[in-house]
Amino acid sequence: MNNVRTVSDTKKTFYTLHTRPINTIYRRVVEELMVEMHLLSVNVDFSYDGIYALGVVTTFDRFMAGYQPEQDQESIFQAICHAVEQDPQRYRQDASRLKALAANVPVEDLIVGLSQVTLLNQDADLQRQLEAIAANSNFKYSRLFAIGLFALLSESDPEFVKDDTQRTEALKTIAKGLHLSEDKLIKDLELYSSNLEKMAQALIVMADILSADRKKRDQRQQQADTTTAPSSINE
Repeated sequence: MNNVRTVSDTKKTFYTLHTRPINTIYRRVVEELMVEMHLLSVNVDFSYDGIYALGVVTTFDRFMAGYQPEQDQESIFQAICHAVEQDPQRYRQDASRLKALAANVPVEDLIVGLSQVTLLNQDADLQRQLEAIAANSNFKYSRLFAIGLFALLSESDPEFVKDDTQRTEALKTIAKGLHLSEDKLIKDLELYSSNLEKMAQALIVMADILSADRKKRDQRQQQADTTTAPSSINE
């Protein structure tokens, strides 16, 4: 009997756990992240690691920034993780640990460490995971893993990743060391950056629409107040 959970099962669980409506502009983000995590979780070659966790957390936090009501953000994140039968606290803790590590390692040292040219002695768990990835010919690469790598570089040196040439060379070095497809890695991160820009633009458009609607309502209210105001009578 095939007991593998379906995407439909995961979505149903999510909407059972988070019952408040999700703002339209964010619904696609939430469902795409959830489906991606689901498909990875049921893949026999997939194995959880801290870089993947950082990619999940970074993706969620970047795309959900500004979500209102703000208190719903963590509820949505937890519901996504529980829906794919994962521990949200583990994701948050591993992501925070790796961000702290990257912030305290020069980006050049981080690159050679991630590419396994030298050992990343600052975090034994991460080092073991990197060795396992490099040695595993069936490692299940994902876009979220790529975003995790990018987040590490960004945390180490935000200015470094803004330079297209430096960033691309670093990604190629890391891809070679971990035996990943450099083309896939670079293209996935280009798409990630492009989608972030589109999301930012969509939010600006939405804000403009809401502002225009508020102005129209205020104008209608002022007209209504003027119409109903009592006239002065000169005796």
